Amino acid sequence: QVQLVESGGGLVQPGGSLRLSCAASGSVTGIVSMGWYRQAPGKQRELVASIISSGTTNYSDSVKGRFTISRDNSKNAVYLQMNSLKPEDTAVYYCNAVRSEVAGPSGDTYERDYWGQGTQVTVSS
Repeated sequence: QVQLVESGGGLVQPGGSLRLSCAASGSVTGIVSMGWYRQAPGKQRELVASIISSGTTNYSDSVKGRFTISRDNSKNAVYLQMNSLKPEDTAVYYCNAVRSEVAGPSGDTYERDYWGQGTQVTVSS
């Protein structure tokens, strides 16, 4: 089991900045990627940004150039620096971790998703 705890959400004016943090605990060995998703009321959860073990990052087109994802492997943490925030960025942001887990005595592995509880980000004047 992996536990993910997010922090850093809040209310900010358009053009402002926030930094989200997510700390993983529990069975952190085997985590191959971490990322951030968001979900607004009435909408599906969507990928914001992700980062894999090698450091390669991926961003939604809507946040490229404004958001930066980073990680601290020693602390099993992932961060999302959000700049130039827009009202459409308003959503609950969820931390995600993908872990390669052992299936059984065979030693085979499979990937499993873990999710944080979410943190509210509201961008409004």
